[in-house]
Amino acid sequence: MTWRGTSTVQDRLFGALPYLIPLIDVIVFGFGNYLLAEVPLLQTILLTPLAPLIMLYRGIPFLSLIIFFALFMLVIRNENISHFIRFNTMQAILFDIVLILCNVVVSFFLAPTLGSIGGSAELVMQVLFNVVFLGTLAAVGYSIVQVVRGAYPDKVPSLSDIVYTQVR
Repeated sequence: MTWRGTSTVQDRLFGALPYLIPLIDVIVFGFGNYLLAEVPLLQTILLTPLAPLIMLYRGIPFLSLIIFFALFMLVIRNENISHFIRFNTMQAILFDIVLILCNVVVSFFLAPTLGSIGGSAELVMQVLFNVVFLGTLAAVGYSIVQVVRGAYPDKVPSLSDIVYTQVR
């Protein structure tokens, strides 16, 4: 096991791959619907390369749950895999958990009550969705850039500290 040692090209590739999960989920959950409709270039940049993965992700029932458990059990808890890959995998999973919680909050608490608020409900929902979408893009983008550079993306507030406590 290496602890914050140098990372190989293979480590960088496998460290960046798990960040596709929150990137796909932010689109699947619909958080990007408003912004992607307004900015067609962003839609082309994001959806064109991710379209096959999104179709696969939506097409196989419980695939996201299977991927979660596979990554957690086979990568994060496997000390034979480099710390760099395990750290990035855990951070990507935490990003995804935050997205799932945002989706639950929107689905159960905000969506039913927004109809009774009035005309500003759509604006509130649009702002909320855009914040979650852009926040996810920023966090995932930062993490992927750091991983490609061979550095730990450990400047994400609170989440990176949680990752360090989980990945020894």
